[in-house]
Amino acid sequence: MQLLFLGDLVGRTGRNAVIDELPQLVEDNSLDFVVVNGENSAAGFGITEEILLNVVDAGADVVTTGNHIWDQRDTLVYIERQNQLLRPANYPVGTPGKGANLYRAKNGADVLVVNVMGRVYMDALDCPFAAIDKILGDCPLGAMADAIIIDMHAEATSEKQAMGHFCDGRASLVVGTHTHVPTADHQVLVGGTAYMSDAGMCGDYDSVLGMEKEEPVNRFLRKMNGARFTPAMGEATICGVAVETDDRTGLAKHVSPVRIGGRLSQIIPPFWPTAGE
Repeated sequence: MQLLFLGDLVGRTGRNAVIDELPQLVEDNSLDFVVVNGENSAAGFGITEEILLNVVDAGADVVTTGNHIWDQRDTLVYIERQNQLLRPANYPVGTPGKGANLYRAKNGADVLVVNVMGRVYMDALDCPFAAIDKILGDCPLGAMADAIIIDMHAEATSEKQAMGHFCDGRASLVVGTHTHVPTADHQVLVGGTAYMSDAGMCGDYDSVLGMEKEEPVNRFLRKMNGARFTPAMGEATICGVAVETDDRTGLAKHVSPVRIGGRLSQIIPPFWPTAGE
């Protein structure tokens, strides 16, 4: 199975790049399942229902989120009717929406997607490891799910790496989001789980984490808030990670970063049909 995970969409330039490019990526590379983290897609803060539907129409099967999930207040309402939007599973019981769900891939396979949020330098939610352990116990890889994708939305690389090893052999992919910078540690762990500490963002990298440079720099220099952060509007780089799984086990055979467009060096997964073009 061919899986694609795209990192945090940041503002209009990031979401438009994905909406424009994703349909062709899915068609040309026979992608079976696509997950996109969309929590910064609405002017950098949260996601609206309209944006969610546009990203899904472009080819995303699921949209995950993180600490900005509730920045758009109507999300509290529409998340209950939009099955393809996930919020972190380790929010307290009774929080609107779902943190994990089983979806049908384009090839007919069942894919479990889980969204959790770390606690180091983040909001003190319930334990993400306990949440993951219960979810994987209820829907194990190879028995109830043909593939499992885990979005670990966290600040600390150590916490993300620990989650990767904690899930090794029990998930197809554990990938970090939130820090907006693609890491170079993509690998298949010893138990067969693909891992990458951060997928990076889909946004303008002539920026500070996708935001116009002036205000973040000013805050570091003056230790004062001068203006609201606004997303940078230059050409976006689409960043993420691609995984090819073993249809028999659901574990990873190959993993590769994805970087398309914009300022960063370009990477097309070598196991994609378009790699030789």
